[in-house]
Amino acid sequence: MNSPLITVELAAAEAGVTPAAIRKWVQRGHLRPADKQGRKQLYRLEDVFAAERATYRSRGSR
Repeated sequence: MNSPLITVELAAAEAGVTPAAIRKWVQRGHLRPADKQGRKQLYRLEDVFAAERATYRSRGSR
């Protein structure tokens, strides 16, 4: 299954967080870019949602 790749801005909008939160998830190892387009990192939407779940689980909420 080949899912489309999205920018950090779109990933943030889909997850309901800021682009800074997406970058923080990357720093913490919850999310890895799937590819690059020039200087922009691209992500799979399902990876973004998995990182969101991992982030909330590690915080002990939800």
